[in-house]
Amino acid sequence: MNHAYIITGGNIGNPADQLATATGLLEERCGRVIDRSSLYQTAPWGKPDQENFLNQVLVLETVLSAREVLTEIKIIETQMGRERKEKNGPRVIDVDILFFNHQVINEAGLTVPHPQMALRRFVLEPLNQVAPAYIHPVLYKTITQLLDECPDEGKVKKIES
Repeated sequence: MNHAYIITGGNIGNPADQLATATGLLEERCGRVIDRSSLYQTAPWGKPDQENFLNQVLVLETVLSAREVLTEIKIIETQMGRERKEKNGPRVIDVDILFFNHQVINEAGLTVPHPQMALRRFVLEPLNQVAPAYIHPVLYKTITQLLDECPDEGKVKKIES
């Protein structure tokens, strides 16, 4: 059985509902969510002139490969109305694979671990809640260590347990 660490996020419409919908669709299409972080309200990253985001990290148990999970994620995002109009812009839903088991994958369209995660507080805070001792397979540091060293000063606030 594979374990995928996934982050969901959004800032259009009702983000809490969107994240719940995305979680349900991931369970239908990919496997069982075995752990999840609280919801976090986070400052927008890369494009500050937009609404705050809600983010949540999920741990998914799946028989699918990383490529198959990515394919299902793209289907879910499209089904939920995701439009890729501008980089780091507002979105109904965004779903990314952070880790897949302890694999390092560098393929066209699929890079795992997520290459920018160590620089993004909005990823590390919820990930630290569910996997503080997980060792990043490229950087060889725990999530707690990465969070302690993270240069991102964006505001991240836990809003729900």
